[in-house]
Formats: sequence, C-alpha cells, structure tokens
Amino acid sequence: MRIGDAAAAAGLTPRALRYYEEEGLLRARRMASGHREYGPEDVHRLRAVRRLLEAGLTIGDLLAFIDVLDMVYPMDGEDAGPGPAERLGHCPVAEVTARRLAALDERIARLVEARHRLAAGLADRFANVFPEQAARQDADQDAEGSNRNAKRAA
Repeated sequence: MRIGDAAAAAGLTPRALRYYEEEGLLRARRMASGHREYGPEDVHRLRAVRRLLEAGLTIGDLLAFIDVLDMVYPMDGEDAGPGPAERLGHCPVAEVTARRLAALDERIARLVEARHRLAAGLADRFANVFPEQAARQDADQDAEGSNRNAKRAA
C-alpha cells in the first residue's frame, strides 16, 4: 500500500511516517517508481510505535528496543509466542520502561513539591485574596499529617 493508505491505517499522517522512517523506526520498500510501499507488518509496527509514543516513551526509547518491537506487539489475532526475555535472555522493553517510569516518578515528586510550595506561599501571603487556596492548603497539610502518622503506625 502507498504512504497515504498506510498512514491512515496506522492512524498517522504521511509526514509522521516519513519522520519515523528518517529516525530509523521503519524501513519502507521502494517501488520501481521510487514511491514508498508498505505492507501489513509495517502498519502493525506503526500502530505499536504510535501507542508507545502516546504512552510517554520517546523515539530514542523505541530505538533502544526496535529489534523486539514486532515481538512485543503481535498482529491482531496472532499468538505472541515467546517474548523478548525468552528470545534474547533479557527484556530491553522492561529496561527502557523501568528507566522511563523512574524518571516520571521523580518528575511527579518534583511537581508535587512545587505545587505544595506555591500553595503554601499563596496561603501565607494572600489568604484573604485566595481563601479557597488557603483552605485547600490546610486540608492538604492535614492529609499529609494523617499519612505520616499512618506510615509510622504501620
């Protein structure tokens, strides 16, 4: 199938397909006319790429396990068979996603801390302007205290 059909089947734009090809996520076959030609396995890979990028992985992450990408996402109705760990002795997908999840956890913790500092600053300086924020800050502090006490008791 041609690039427009493959893009539509994968839920992408032709420009995204070209970009993924430039980045090494896909290698299109060329027809005698020079046009790109894609098969069902290419559409399958593109759908997997799209889902993984939407889930928060980067193109660099995907390139780290591009060789197992087709193993991880079997075609619709197809048995997955042995996974990457069984075939390779390790699972690069798990390694990459564990790093990505750890980075996200760190980022979330920093954002939560920044939110608490901002809320505390608003409550301290502008309680009369933002009374709902001051009340929420008090509720957050009460909840944090309860969580710490519960952890100590456990």
